[in-house]
Amino acid sequence: MPSRSSQERLTELLDPATTVLLTVECQQGVVGPDSALPELAAAARSSGALDNIARLVAAAHGSGVQVMHAVAESRPDGRGGNRNARLFRAAARLPVQQHTGSTAVRVAAPIEVADEDLVVRRLHGLSPLAGTDVDPLLRNLGCRTLVVTGVSANIAIPNAVFDAVNLGYTAVVPADAIAGVPAEYTPAMVRNTLALVATVTTTDAVLGGWKRPARRGTGGGAAMPA
Repeated sequence: MPSRSSQERLTELLDPATTVLLTVECQQGVVGPDSALPELAAAARSSGALDNIARLVAAAHGSGVQVMHAVAESRPDGRGGNRNARLFRAAARLPVQQHTGSTAVRVAAPIEVADEDLVVRRLHGLSPLAGTDVDPLLRNLGCRTLVVTGVSANIAIPNAVFDAVNLGYTAVVPADAIAGVPAEYTPAMVRNTLALVATVTTTDAVLGGWKRPARRGTGGGAAMPA
């Protein structure tokens, strides 16, 4: 359980006016029951990560925090997609394809998508941020803190955190709202890598931060990331 002072610092970081909650690849074809990656889907569900993401999304909706869903998809003809890594070549042979417009690229239950949520889809690459609309959308929203959730702790989550930090955002990672494979890899990634560049916390601590009003300074509006 975080100390009172650490919870207060987290609450300041999580000011709803300058915070965005990002879900990464929480789509039916990745974490749903008919996933192309059943081991990853099982880890996301058995660990409680998917349920925690749903809790965070529901709380964000109730607290005025903007929610953004980053979805990875491909065209049926593969046009524009990467072929320059083993991962992409293996994905092209999977029985479930993340094709644009298919059920596989819909956000998976129990996560609820509200009308005000933003869904950003990408056809290429490993990162939800690099080469997508996420960064300009975050800037237009006045975002300073990005809460990163989803899958996988192996690739897309660290990519999102690194890119967010490089772009000048403060990254917050609820460690119980991300998942990877094997299951023991996720805490190792958090402890040895993500904790060096992000504020690592828990779902309950984030929910607690959104229940308390952040203390605001007397100065002007928040500066945008560099």
